[in-house]
Amino acid sequence: MEPGSAPSQLPAEAIPATLAGIRRGDRVALDRLFSAVYQELHELAQRQLGSGQSPVLSATGLVHELYLKFAAASCLDARDRSHFLAVSARAMRQIIIDSARRARASKRQAVTLTVPGATDSLADLATDMIALDAALAELQQTDARLCATVELRFFGGLSVEETAATLGVSPRTVKRDWHAARAFLQRALATAG
Repeated sequence: MEPGSAPSQLPAEAIPATLAGIRRGDRVALDRLFSAVYQELHELAQRQLGSGQSPVLSATGLVHELYLKFAAASCLDARDRSHFLAVSARAMRQIIIDSARRARASKRQAVTLTVPGATDSLADLATDMIALDAALAELQQTDARLCATVELRFFGGLSVEETAATLGVSPRTVKRDWHAARAFLQRALATAG
C-alpha cells in the first residue's frame, strides 16, 4: 500500500510487533505502519516545512520521500510510536536539508516563498536551513540530549510529556533542556549569521 492511501486501523498494541517486522525488513509492515500514521506524518511534514509550501517540496512530497527513504533502508530501528515519529522527524529534516542544498547549488534565486517570518528566496531559505543544520550538529557534539530535545519538540512536534517519555527524563528536565537548547541555537545562528 502506498503512503497517502486510505488509512488503516492499527491498534496501539500492534505497533511494537509492526516495528519489529520493519526491523526484520518486512515491507508489508512498513506499509501498514505508514498507512496507520500517515495523517500524523503529514502534519509533521507541514510543521517541518512551515506554514507555506515550498515550491520544491510539499508536505505530501516530504512524506513520500520519507517512505522511500525508509523502504530503501536496510533497517528502521524504532521502539514505539513516539520513537518512530521522532526518527521520522529527523529523517524529514535531512530530506529538507538535502533539498535545500540542491536548491542552493542550482541557484534558483528567482523562486520565492510565502512563509511568514522567513526569508524570501529559496536560496536564502536553503542557507537558513543549512545554518540550522550546522548549529544542530554543533549542539549534538556539545550535548546530545539537548539536540534530541530540539529534534523531538521542534521537528517532531512532540509535547513536553511525550519528549520526556521518549528520552527517559522528567518533564521538568525537558523544559530546562528546551530552554538551554534554544539559547544555544540562537547564539550559534547569530554567530553564523
